Amino acid sequence: MPGVLDGVRVLDFGRYIAGPFCAALLADLGADVIRVEKVRGSEDRFVVPLTPAGDGALFMQVNRNKRGLTLNPMKPDGQEVVRRLVVTADVVVANLPDAALEAMRLDYASLTAHKSDIILTSVSAFGTGGPYSEKLGFDGIGQAMSGAMYLSGRPDEPTKSYVPWVDFTTALSAAVGTLAALMARQQTGRGQQVRGSLLASALSVANSTLIEQQVTTRDRVATMNRSQISAPSDTHRTRDGWILVQSLGQPLFERWTKLMGESHWLDDPRFVDDMARGDNGQVISERMARWCAERTTAEALEALESARIPAGPVYSPQDALEDPHVAAAGFLRQLEFPGLPSAAPVADAPFSLSDSEVGVRHRAPVLGEHTDKILREVGYTVAEISAMREARVV
Repeated sequence: MPGVLDGVRVLDFGRYIAGPFCAALLADLGADVIRVEKVRGSEDRFVVPLTPAGDGALFMQVNRNKRGLTLNPMKPDGQEVVRRLVVTADVVVANLPDAALEAMRLDYASLTAHKSDIILTSVSAFGTGGPYSEKLGFDGIGQAMSGAMYLSGRPDEPTKSYVPWVDFTTALSAAVGTLAALMARQQTGRGQQVRGSLLASALSVANSTLIEQQVTTRDRVATMNRSQISAPSDTHRTRDGWILVQSLGQPLFERWTKLMGESHWLDDPRFVDDMARGDNGQVISERMARWCAERTTAEALEALESARIPAGPVYSPQDALEDPHVAAAGFLRQLEFPGLPSAAPVADAPFSLSDSEVGVRHRAPVLGEHTDKILREVGYTVAEISAMREARVV
């Protein structure tokens, strides 16, 4: 089956997660994505290093399906390489502040001077138009400044999520924006700039809590894993592990009270609706905790599933790798990578299409793996490539 973006070329000047994973999603859809790195390797290549060369787990995930090019775009010859590449491209992805884009001549005005209908997808920490526009930031800053971190953990200890959900949310939204810009170009013939930011993404995910706060001044504080807007919704220890139970809505609560032998709670004003149950969630959690403590994880989950109450085991990373459903559904693709002692379980595209090819086709590139081939595609000779390599342009 053809990919939706077959024939589309993307230049990925991204770093770390938001830019590179946006480009990876476009590659999953069939785009020819060229990841451009520093000559010595960009910093994100070496996060959680796993190979003798230092290639990291994060890089293997967010740069699958791409070709790799090394380049110093700050040198004059590097600028010419950028120009030649841009002429062949449809999209440029870069998660850098505007000043950095201008210094590298990757800003929208510079790109359109080379190709008028180019699409620039840029991601920054704080977006544009405010006093923080040029500040640097990572995923955790978005978690901290959106209110999400304040409401996680304990009241006296705000807790950042271990996984970088702000980065990945930003990448997903930037990919949606890029696809929209490609559709608009089909209609108008014009390119445009797509902008995303970590703080904007974090505020979007946390938005309902901000709406509630402004309207009601509720001033909520963290309650660990216990939900404040419904119950039962909490983590509980079993005889041999932990499970998470999540309930939302009256039918689920009715089924839960029957399972617990507490049907009289349906007439208790403390539990009249989701918000009331959230306000009195500690009582419900204590009842659920006693029930779980008497059972193994398997016994608890079997009973909850029979009652059609959403629940799942709290897995370690190793547990997640060994789950039979994860294997049967094909959520992880086993990819060989030079220097790894075993294959890497790279997550496939988080969506599928019934009539188009989507997903992981090949591993991430080793440093500069496709440099010569890509440069020959845009007209450079073997001698010119050799001279640029000698000068550390590539």
